Amino acid sequence: MPGTMALFLLSALFSAPAFAGVYSWTDDQGVVHFTDTQPRNQSHETVTLKQPSVGSMSENLEQGRRVNTIRKDIRQSLKASSSRTRSRSSTGLASASNDKQCAGYRKRLARIQRQLRAGYSNDQGNRLRRQRRSVSQALSRECLLQ
Repeated sequence: MPGTMALFLLSALFSAPAFAGVYSWTDDQGVVHFTDTQPRNQSHETVTLKQPSVGSMSENLEQGRRVNTIRKDIRQSLKASSSRTRSRSSTGLASASNDKQCAGYRKRLARIQRQLRAGYSNDQGNRLRRQRRSVSQALSRECLLQ
């Protein structure tokens, strides 16, 4: 028991520097300094550090599954579109409505890109990126992969 207590006290003593604060101060030339030791002859501020944000591994795994599913869907679409392309080219049918729809997708993508370049708030940016992803996938699936 005394050995365990001594070990605990020693570990607490050596881990004390890990709990040291962070201080910031500005010198005469206007340069801001950050240090873990409190400056003695300078006026300083204590910097409060935020906890790092940590994402869960399950989110990463789920994202990987979604990407694999998308890749699988694209491969299947490519196989299906190659057979459709052969049947269209053999009959000589060109779909004007499909061309019009593809032009619409391209216009929407260009508009979304302009909005993203113009600046946005976080919520608006997330919404615009979701729209861009959705329209881009539709353009790929219905126009580029055929």
